[in-house]
Order: sequence, then C-alpha cells, then structure tokens
Amino acid sequence: MAAPLLHTRLPGDAAASASAVKTLGASRTGLSDMLTLENDFFNSPPRKTVRFGGTVTEVLLKYKKGETSDFELLKNQLSDPDIKRLQWLNRSQTVVEEYLAFLGNLVSAQTVFLRPCLSMIVSHFVPPRVVIKEGDVDVSDSDDEDDNLPATFDTCHRALQIIARYVPSTPWFLMPILVEKFPFVRKSERTLECYVHNLLRISVYFPTLRHEILELVIEKLLKLDVNASRQDIEDAEEVAAQTGGGTDAPEGLFSMDEDEDPGGETKADAQRPDRMVHPVAERLDILLSLLLSYIKDVCHVDGKVDNNKTKDLYRDLITIFDKLLLPTHASCHVQFFMFYLCSFKLGFAEAFLEHLWKKLQDPNNPAIIRQAAGNYIGSFLARAKFIPLITVKSCLDLLVNWLHMYLNNQDSGTKAFCDVALHGPFYSACQAVFYTFVFRHKQLLSGNLKEGLTYLQSLNFERIVMSQLNPLKICLPSVVNFFAAITSKYQLVFCYTIIERNNRQMLPVIRSTAGGDSVRTCTNPLDTFFPFDPCVLKRSKKFIDPIYQIWENMSAEELQEFTKPVRKQVVEDEDDDFLKGEVGVAPSSFDPHFRSPSSSVGSPPVFYLPDQSPVTTRMCD
Repeated sequence: MAAPLLHTRLPGDAAASASAVKTLGASRTGLSDMLTLENDFFNSPPRKTVRFGGTVTEVLLKYKKGETSDFELLKNQLSDPDIKRLQWLNRSQTVVEEYLAFLGNLVSAQTVFLRPCLSMIVSHFVPPRVVIKEGDVDVSDSDDEDDNLPATFDTCHRALQIIARYVPSTPWFLMPILVEKFPFVRKSERTLECYVHNLLRISVYFPTLRHEILELVIEKLLKLDVNASRQDIEDAEEVAAQTGGGTDAPEGLFSMDEDEDPGGETKADAQRPDRMVHPVAERLDILLSLLLSYIKDVCHVDGKVDNNKTKDLYRDLITIFDKLLLPTHASCHVQFFMFYLCSFKLGFAEAFLEHLWKKLQDPNNPAIIRQAAGNYIGSFLARAKFIPLITVKSCLDLLVNWLHMYLNNQDSGTKAFCDVALHGPFYSACQAVFYTFVFRHKQLLSGNLKEGLTYLQSLNFERIVMSQLNPLKICLPSVVNFFAAITSKYQLVFCYTIIERNNRQMLPVIRSTAGGDSVRTCTNPLDTFFPFDPCVLKRSKKFIDPIYQIWENMSAEELQEFTKPVRKQVVEDEDDDFLKGEVGVAPSSFDPHFRSPSSSVGSPPVFYLPDQSPVTTRMCD
C-alpha cells in the first residue's frame, strides 16, 4: 500500500502551497527565480513533508546545491496516480478549496499533469457506482443514490475553470477526454443524463467547444434513434397497455446488452406516466428532451428570443445536421432539434428551407442527399404549424417551377422515361409537392375559393403528372391516393387513369424466405421517409406538440370521396399518422379502405369502411 502523499494535512495557507509548487516548476528552467523568492518561500508556513522523509524546502535546498536524487523522487511522487484518486469531493469546504488551489498550482508548474487532472475531473461527471460483492462475484452494480450530485458537479466545473485560468489551452486538451469518457449508450439513463448535462454545461463557459460537444451529443442520440424505430416503440407501449400499464416488456422483445443497468430504477420511476417502455427509447427521450431544453435556454434571454445567440446556435446545428442527420436514412426523432429551433422565429424556418432547397437543386450533391433534402422539405412544410401560408406558397412555387424546368430539359432527351435511379431528386421534389398539397390544401383554398383554385391551376400539376417521367408510379402510393382524390375533387388534374395504367404494368414482386415461403416485398422505389412524422417520445412531445401540425380529421362526406381503390399489395406499415391514420383517417400504402388502427395513441373516433379484403394492407418503412 502506498504511503500517504503528505504526512501533514494540507492546511489553510494556499499562498504557501502556491509558492512551493511554482518554485518546483521554476527549478526546471533555472534557479534565478527561486533565489528571488527565497525569503518569502523559506519563511512561509506550513512546512510540508514528502513521502520519503524531510520537507519540500529541504529537497529544494539540496537541489540548489546539486543533489538531484531527492528532487527526482519528489517529481515521481507528484506523478503518482494516487494523487488523482484522492477522495476530495464531498469533503469539508476547506479541503475542497485547498485541493482546487493545488490543482491549479500543479498544472501551472507542470503541464504534463494537465491531461491526468482533466481526466480525473471528467470521471466525476457520472454518478458513482455501488458494487456489492459476495466472494468474487458482483451481485449488485448500480448507481449511487447521492443527493449531493449537483454540488459535486458544480465543484467539478469550478475545477475545470480554475485549470483553464492557469492553462488557456485547456479546452483543446479537454475535448478528446470528453469523447473518450462518454458512457456507452446502453448505460443507465441516469448515467447518460448526468454526463450529457455536464457536457452541455461545459459548452456554456467554453464556447469554443460548443460545436464539437453538440456534434458528440447528437451523434450519440442518433445511435440510440436508429436502434429504436417508431414501430418498435409503439409496439412496446401497446404491449404495456394490454398488460395493465406496466413497463415490464415481454422477455425477448428487446435485445438488452449485458452492460445495460436497470438496477438503479425504483418502482416509482417505473410507474411514471412519462416513462417509455422501450429501454432505448427511454434513454433517447431523456437525452433529446435535455437537448431541447438546452436549445431553449441558450436562445432565450428573459423569456425572449435573442437573435444573435440563436443565429450562432443555428450555424452550429445546421452544420451538424448536414454532417450527421441528412445522410442518415429514416432517423425518427433526433431531427426534431432543428424543427424546434426553427419555431423560435420565422426567419430561422425560412433559412432552413432555403438551405434544404439549395441541397435539392444542386446537381453536384449526391442523389441520396438531394432526395433526403426533398423529404425534409415536404415533411417540414406539412408539419410545421409555425410556417405561414405565404411561405408555403413561395416554397411550392420554387419546387413546381424547378420541376417544370427539369421536364423542359428531359422531355425531349434520351432519358425521358420513368427511372428512379436517373431522376431520384425529381421524384423526391414531386413527392414533397404532393405531400405538402395534401396537408395544406384546405388552407390554400380557404377564404376566397376562386383565388385559391386559380393559384393551384397556375402550378400546372397536369403537366407534371402526365409527363413521361410518370411520378405517380414512383411516389409513395398513400400520398398518390390522397393527391389524386383531392385534385380530382377540385378538377385540377385527373390521376386515376394513369394510376390504373401503372397498376397494370406493375407485377407483384416475390422473394423467398429462408424457410422457403414466398412473400411479397415492399415496393417503395424512392425509399421514402418523412423525417417529421409524429413524435412518440413522451417527454420530447411536450416541446414539439404545440408547434406541430397533426393530420386533421375528415367528415363522413369527405371520407366517401377517398374510397377509390388505387393499389392492392401486402406491405409493411409506415409510421406516419397521415399514412396510417394516427389522427383522423388516412389510407395505408395500397389499401383501398381508409382506416385508423385502434392502437393509435390519442386517436379520436373514426369512421370505418367495411373491409372487403381478408388481409389488412400496411405501409412499408
């Protein structure tokens, strides 16, 4: 067992400690500075002893005379890992203050200790672990229920700021340590929450690290998001509701890693109404709501939006969005941080749309990025309640004009045929227009119906639909269903002839499973997803719901107009309330009958049409 670092406890005169350690640092570059401070240093109490006997003063005197052996031992003692494992937190205020002063002096005298000290501080950003052993076996391993955690975190942040005053390059050395120390994403919710909270707090007083910290946090959120699909989350909630509202999922429903830690969860926590049943969704919900709270706090001063701070944060987040979110297919929830930020002022929503528009129309971008930008534009225009009608119309004008220009360049060329590989961005823009029109057609036609119809006629949907590129064959069938019904109702364009012709040209796609059974596969050639489908995370929904446009219910008369069959195929379910009728009534992908599943959370009573098909058709992801 190592001997204690100091035979006498560090008393209260911090100035003496500072003089001693600083003099030690000066000895490496020369003794001239030491001589100038000789009287103050040698006469200042208290006298500190070292592990191998004697005092620091005596060691330095020997070093001045040329005896370096004890001095080397003193340097080794300072580099001993035990110095970083001292239990200095949750001690008396005097001890904490003395240790903080010591850290500052240590890193200023010997910057070689900067990384170990930073690593030690960051290791306290998560709750301590309590391990109960029986023999050599760990029978319990859970978070320590420490009521002093906020005070502990405050002290750790003070320590970082003290070190940064002595070593201005501290942020540069700190960021790799924050990345390295980030807990595994399947650690306990409390561990992840504490660590992310402390990361976001660091970004406030080290603003140069904010972009990197936000990128790190969003990257970890994205890993959780892609492992918790909306369908899995809804299935877990439905199972819990059927079993009496408990949060215990059936065994085997989720693949729980051994490193997951449900041990610290109390019965009260498990019964909280805002708790997610799906374990990955629970982590995601906690961390995403934490990020949304951070965005709100950064952008608001005295309850009002601060334009300059919001602009700076927007620049950071849009860069991260381009790097992480835009190339990621079918993420369900993380992208709502952009949705929420854009709700603060219309200017940010318009900037976001302009940014996506440039991505879509730039031929130098990869097709997959351009298609994703089209998906985001359509979903954002349809779902953002804070976007006024005039902005919607401006975006529709841009998109439709671009589509007509695209047709001008393609109609007479050798590539003027239906092929998603050749014209993916075009089809994505078409679907954005159709999807936005379906959601916003009532607003576009409200007020003066004649003016509304004149505007819609000016978009010339007929040319787009009748073109040789045949977008109705590629776009998602449920979007095509509604677009065809609404445009037919207002005599804007008649799509059913084209749809029926497309149906005759399409043969069922069959594949064999490992067991030899033949099943029909999903036909979604555009690989469509709608990024701003309804949020199903209970905590995060509280931020999103007030600014979110749900799919409006239909009257019985309107419902009868949407009963024309379009396509009949057996495919998987899509997670949009518009597509599967979470709110109101909407068709599934190829279903001729519009129904809303009874399991939809918060669905109002809906009108059911008689089901003439033995199989309920469902959407593909």
